[in-house]
Amino acid sequence: MKRVVVTGMGGVTAFGTGWGEIEAALRSGRNAVRHMPEWDYFSSLHTRLACPLPDFQPPREYPRKKTRSMGPVSMYAVRASELALLDAGLAADPSITDGRMGVAYGSSSGSVQPIRAFGSMLDTGSMRDVTSNSYIQMMPHTTAVNVGLFWDLKGRIIPTSCACASGSQAIGYAYEAIAMGKQSLMLAGGAEELSGPAVAVFDTLYATSTRNDTPSLTPRPFDAARDGLVVGEGAATLVLEEYEHARARGATIHAEVSGFGCNSDGAHMTQPTAATMAHAMRLALADAHLAPDAIAYVNAHGTSTDRGDVAESAATADVFGAGMPISSLKSYIGHTLGACGAIEAWWTIEMMKRDWYAPTLNLTTVDEACAPLDYIMHEGRAIDAEHVMSNNFAFGGINTSLIFKRWG
Repeated sequence: MKRVVVTGMGGVTAFGTGWGEIEAALRSGRNAVRHMPEWDYFSSLHTRLACPLPDFQPPREYPRKKTRSMGPVSMYAVRASELALLDAGLAADPSITDGRMGVAYGSSSGSVQPIRAFGSMLDTGSMRDVTSNSYIQMMPHTTAVNVGLFWDLKGRIIPTSCACASGSQAIGYAYEAIAMGKQSLMLAGGAEELSGPAVAVFDTLYATSTRNDTPSLTPRPFDAARDGLVVGEGAATLVLEEYEHARARGATIHAEVSGFGCNSDGAHMTQPTAATMAHAMRLALADAHLAPDAIAYVNAHGTSTDRGDVAESAATADVFGAGMPISSLKSYIGHTLGACGAIEAWWTIEMMKRDWYAPTLNLTTVDEACAPLDYIMHEGRAIDAEHVMSNNFAFGGINTSLIFKRWG
């Protein structure tokens, strides 16, 4: 098995695109949640809260020939991938087009507007709003193929349209492709665009926060007073590279991917199972050849939902015991669905590089139903970590666990 390292990272988030501005926002103890008056149109929707991107505009130099097949979700993915390639020093490197680089990418779904166009067709019989690009913009693998086509990549394409595990599963499958010698480089990540239907999915399950008048006080992962999640949007991409390939070209290495675990609950579509969550973490530890005490910090999925937080905390405590430091980055930019695994992997690596880990925002009183852990609260924590873990759990009982090793 070959070693796999991270040589590029980038993304578009509600806190911006550069780590400097993102870290400043995390250290300020504020979130990106805002009231969404435009959702008053949806009369039965309970929540009016979200974490949208601040005025995203694609670069003007993007050619129309390549952008016409993109809805917003693919545009976010392409921009995040461009930033990651720039960080890796590969954006203008012709070698990435010779088949050495592949793509593993996902989102919960494609873009919403073309779905609306096809719905109108079924409702009215008119194809007025349907174009030759409508399906391409809405298909489940729209992010993966648009990222690949934008840079003329000829390696393997691995779409991961699996809700909240899309981004982390993409990173894990990309890691495996390189470790097994199938690719030298992979672009891996996830993206999501904000929409009323994406929010309604959780609203119908009574899983959204309704603190509509106090957006700064929600979400509250693991907190006794939490009342649900807040949906966000964005994208993040990691450049994964075979170690010897990276060393030969003198690449800067951010971290090593040392373990990946993935399994399924096989029990319920929307209610998580702690035992199989814990098994996914143990699979990642076994893949990395590490004992549980080698992990110094866990980035939680931490959605701020009732059952999710309880099950995840129980699983984490089962694997690591009560002393494991843990926090949830969703308390800052909400639940970015298909993007969260990639954004959180990126931010976890950045925190590991600086020995500083953000606290869970709005966590003041840990719910007694949550398992005992070392919840990072109120202020950031200095931790000298050699290995960290980032976990994500999705509808359908899909569980993912990634382990990153500090470099240098």
